[in-house]
Amino acid sequence: MNLIGELNRELYTRLGFEVSTSDVIITDERIAHIEARHPSDYARFCSYIPEMIAHPDYVIAANKPNTAVILKEITDGKERFKLILRFRMTDDPEGYLNSIISFWCIGTTTWEKTLRNKKILYKRE
Repeated sequence: MNLIGELNRELYTRLGFEVSTSDVIITDERIAHIEARHPSDYARFCSYIPEMIAHPDYVIAANKPNTAVILKEITDGKERFKLILRFRMTDDPEGYLNSIISFWCIGTTTWEKTLRNKKILYKRE
């Protein structure tokens, strides 16, 4: 288990997530998952994750409970990213933490399709 950053608890609480902690972790198993499905994305771009979870451009409703899709454009590299984050809710069993489920670099088509077809919970102004 690796502490990777802190989320903006106030923002996610406003969106209806009863987040009980601001710390976000990623497990070695999830890193292996990301590396297997999106080769080199984690190694090249993991330094962007703290910025993504603290200051997302978009928060999108996910298909699973207590989970959100986070979109972030990093302007210095002109890259766009998608991150799946599972929140630790106040009624979760002891030991649950805010956890990154997956993370990858996406293209313009996927970015636009996600914004067009999914429910946007938050858009950075």
